Amino acid sequence: MTLKEVMQELESYGDAQTKKTLGIHGAKEPYFGVKVGDLKKILKKTKKNHELSLELYATGNSDAMYLAGLMADEKKISKVTLEKWAHEAYWYYLFQYSVPMLAAETEFGFEIGLKWIQSDIETVVSCGWSTLSSFATVQDDDKLDIKKYSELLDFVEKNIHAQENNVRSSMNLFVIAIGTYVKDLTDKCLEISEKVGKVIIIKEGTACKVPFASDYINKVKVAGKIGSKRKVARC
Repeated sequence: MTLKEVMQELESYGDAQTKKTLGIHGAKEPYFGVKVGDLKKILKKTKKNHELSLELYATGNSDAMYLAGLMADEKKISKVTLEKWAHEAYWYYLFQYSVPMLAAETEFGFEIGLKWIQSDIETVVSCGWSTLSSFATVQDDDKLDIKKYSELLDFVEKNIHAQENNVRSSMNLFVIAIGTYVKDLTDKCLEISEKVGKVIIIKEGTACKVPFASDYINKVKVAGKIGSKRKVARC
């Protein structure tokens, strides 16, 4: 499929209610309001298509940008391109999901995640924490730097409430991801969650419902699925 054909199909999947909802949560024009399930229908046709993914992200259309993250080839995308994408990811669908999930599947996912959390730009820092989370969900524990992840958890415990809104959100999800997917750190994540308490995220002037990390981790624990890795980060 060409860029024009994909954009036409995206527009055909646009849904008024979905567009309204995405707009409330941060999406800005141009975008059609396409559900992720419909994006995947297009992905079935294109498969991984790196060049097309670059064109899609460059449109600045939120639906196309999310699809680009799903479509990109993790073995072909460069650090330079991912840096550009991270800085252009302007709302949480992009900087907490699309870009970091792709970054986590690259061979340099851990490295670039650590770099991004040192940024002075809120959205990039959020992208970094989300990348580190996703990286841990797909890598076997013996391939993870457990010591570094433990140090990152210590940092979250001490600093989460002082962070900017989106960073607090990504840090909270980081505790959930590590507690769920890294067995050796599950107990530590539960302890940190109890110490940190509820995390408040403000969106559009109102408090947003945020999952309490220990509640989520304990549900997974009861189900006997702690440490069960995902095959891919992107979804």
